[in-house]
Amino acid sequence: MMREAIDEFRRFQRDKEVNSQLYSKLTVRGKVQVKSSDIQVGDLIIVEKNQRIPSDMVFLRTSEKAGSCFIRTDQLDGETDWKLKVAVSCTQRLPALGDLFSISAYVYAQKPQLDIHSFEGTFTREDSDPPVHESLSIENTLWASTVVASGTVIGVVIYTGKETRSVMNTSNPKNKVGLLDLELNQLTKALFVALVALSVVMVTLQGFVGPWYRNLFRFLLLFSYIIPISLRVNLDMGKAVYGWMMMKDENIPGTVVRTSTIPEELGRLVYLLTDKTGTLTQNEMVFKRLHLGTVSYGADTMDEIQSHVRDSYSQMHSQADGNNAGSTPPRKVQSSAPRVRKSVSSRIHEAVKAIVLCHNVTPVYESRAGVSGETEFAEADQDFSDENRTYQASSPDEVALVQWTESVGLTLVSRDLTSMQLKTPGGQVLSFCILQLFPFTSESKRMGIIVRDESTAEITFYMKGADVAMSTIVQYNDWLEEECGNMAREGLRTLVVAKKSLTEEQYQDFENRYTQAKLSMHDRTLKVAAVVESLEREMELLCLTGVEDQLQADVRPTLEMLRNAGIKVWMLTGDKLETATCVAQSSRLVPRTQDTHIFRRVTSRGEAHLELNAFRRKHDCALVISGDSLEVCLKYYEHEFMELACQCPAVVCCRCSPTQKACIVTLLQQHTGRRTCAVGDGGNDVSMIQAADCGIGIEGKEGRQASLAADFSITQFRHVGRLLMVHGRNSYKRSAALGQFVMHRGLIISTMQAVFSSVFYFASVPLYQGFLMVGYATIYTMFPVFSLVLDQDVKPEMAMLYPELYKDLTKGRCLSFKTFLIWVLISIYQGAILMYGALVLFESEFVHVVAISFTALVLTELLMVALTIRTWHWLMVVAEFLSLGCYVSSLTFLNEYFGIGRVSFGAFLDFTFITTVTFLWKVSAVTVVSCLPLYVLKYLRRKLSPPSYCKLTS
Repeated sequence: MMREAIDEFRRFQRDKEVNSQLYSKLTVRGKVQVKSSDIQVGDLIIVEKNQRIPSDMVFLRTSEKAGSCFIRTDQLDGETDWKLKVAVSCTQRLPALGDLFSISAYVYAQKPQLDIHSFEGTFTREDSDPPVHESLSIENTLWASTVVASGTVIGVVIYTGKETRSVMNTSNPKNKVGLLDLELNQLTKALFVALVALSVVMVTLQGFVGPWYRNLFRFLLLFSYIIPISLRVNLDMGKAVYGWMMMKDENIPGTVVRTSTIPEELGRLVYLLTDKTGTLTQNEMVFKRLHLGTVSYGADTMDEIQSHVRDSYSQMHSQADGNNAGSTPPRKVQSSAPRVRKSVSSRIHEAVKAIVLCHNVTPVYESRAGVSGETEFAEADQDFSDENRTYQASSPDEVALVQWTESVGLTLVSRDLTSMQLKTPGGQVLSFCILQLFPFTSESKRMGIIVRDESTAEITFYMKGADVAMSTIVQYNDWLEEECGNMAREGLRTLVVAKKSLTEEQYQDFENRYTQAKLSMHDRTLKVAAVVESLEREMELLCLTGVEDQLQADVRPTLEMLRNAGIKVWMLTGDKLETATCVAQSSRLVPRTQDTHIFRRVTSRGEAHLELNAFRRKHDCALVISGDSLEVCLKYYEHEFMELACQCPAVVCCRCSPTQKACIVTLLQQHTGRRTCAVGDGGNDVSMIQAADCGIGIEGKEGRQASLAADFSITQFRHVGRLLMVHGRNSYKRSAALGQFVMHRGLIISTMQAVFSSVFYFASVPLYQGFLMVGYATIYTMFPVFSLVLDQDVKPEMAMLYPELYKDLTKGRCLSFKTFLIWVLISIYQGAILMYGALVLFESEFVHVVAISFTALVLTELLMVALTIRTWHWLMVVAEFLSLGCYVSSLTFLNEYFGIGRVSFGAFLDFTFITTVTFLWKVSAVTVVSCLPLYVLKYLRRKLSPPSYCKLTS
């Protein structure tokens, strides 16, 4: 309780800290400081660079000349790259900041929604003639929890508190309780029933004499040690130790345990659900292939592209200024080359130019130290300094493409909202004016841009996107589909690039219709899409690009190890089917020898039924299914589908939304009742991580959102192997042993009390007085019993080498009703022997029964700990001797406790008796009788049916 209260208090302090951050609010009287908790809708808030945006706002003004700024959204959607946001042009054009109060305008915003990637609204200025209407979209918004990365921004607040996008997207995480804790709760209930039954039996044997109900309660109190109250404390301390061991393990550096209540869950997993991008792969893209239909260029032939690009630009350059002979490069042989070659050259030039223009990438320059005084002067030449240029974009694929064009000679040097500059291999700067930009969305799966070349005034519409979306848009060809398939099989992410030249009239007509559609308040998205689609017809196919997402280190051996440990791995990804399948094969999630069944796209009940029947006929093959087909199957045939999927050695679900990922986890838990674990690295994996029994977050390229929401945070996927095989396995085995031992400790003393009461005509008199009972559960036996958390059956290296050892744990045989009953029998046997032995051997000096039986009891407990331990640790030896020392030293000043019921017998224990040989041999005899048979049984069991780990250690 205390620990959880401290956690809760820390959360409260963090919330308070966030809510009391100060922001500048713009009023008619100037700037005022307000707490973020006091911000209201309609306030004008100023946010500085690197400050968190306190609520959802519409972006009105910025200090940047371009009228746009960058924000970092890693806490909102898990993506680490910067997003470009645009100020409302009507307010950005106002001469000064104070003029915001001199105009009469209002903002219309749609009602609060979940979707962080869309927004519809309008900005209307009424005091101008005619009134100005501007449409607002996602690029004019600043969502709460994002951080301003450049300049200072001013926005008008549209949503606060629970209506902000970031709060609406957080689900309430459930409190996770480990399976081991639930099992121990069941056993504790059984012990409670036993306690009541024993008390009733005692009262019955008394014959219900006198006020029997009073005696019943006295017996309940006497036997209350059956209920292991110290179990929770011991287990919680144990869990803290396991967490500390995980964080201190040098083989998995950077591991953080965020939920200390479920380390044992890591030892019971049957299903592991993992994300693909950034978890199995590095989310680092490398450009691998360019295909032009007749010719394909790979990593080793990139220099050819470079020379083609250099030639085509040098020719253009020489034509532009033919009089300057010095500028013509030596490679003028090109003109006499055959016609075909030239066409390849021009096609390469077109393709590279399209790739370098069609994107949403912005080059960012880090200002170098030392130029602070002369920033104005440095502006001019800063554009061309390559060493401090970095690219920012919303997808790593785009950055990889632009970096590749730089490597072949065509460099993107600057970009703002309306223009883009490229640098040619010869150092010339080409300017392009950006007329329209159609960003990538998960529905359209493509992005487009319309640019005007400043030098020739040509207008071109470039487009790139997924093959599914682009195949219908480009002119007929016979190679695209086949080549996309080939690249996907190699594990490359493909993009199709196309272009279309427009005349000035065509463009003007398009622009008018587009602006009209953007202002409509009803079905705006549909209308805008329809206008854009009128352009997307019969486009000229330029090229197909292939980008590789490299696998994380040691993914293959880790997946192999998990498979051998009996863990079924499911890959849930938002990526397309081909890429997901090929990563599954390259990472050996699906072994080379195994068949894969690709579940056809189904849309209706009948199709799903047929496809499920086809899948049922296949045996032992991996399943690949897309999110929409999965949705249909779960709607009509949930039980049948889950039954078939659970039999598969591996399952790959592609095109999964975050909610679908969480839904699959919940279904697995309901249908199989087995423990699930989710591994992910982005904000889109948070719901899956929170739904699983045990969530592991990886601190990756996509920010820290997943690792903060997870129960365990690691730095690389390969650490999962050691976390489960070593730490998970040890935590579960240790907690199971510790839990049962604590129960045994209470049972044995209750058995002794029962025997004692039976001998004394069922009198409800306590056998041991107050301090002895307290000391027994704490100072005399606590350290050795707790030292079981250091026990291990095999060395970590062995556990990693033989993952099959992990498979045994999933059956839960370390802690079950069977093992529990064995411990109950041991407790009854030992308790009875200790008590009867003490009574038989002490007929003459009866008052010493307490001293003898208690000493034998403490020795028995210490010997039983020694019997349970599998590998000795020096701290265990220290704990054993420390406890023994504490007990012997306490005998001297606790002698009054060793008389039985001091009032009734008036007997005190003299120190001389304890030191006699008689006392020592009698205690030894009782202890040997209680423990020796168990040692013999353990030895025989080891010899006749050794557990699997013994076979490895011997």
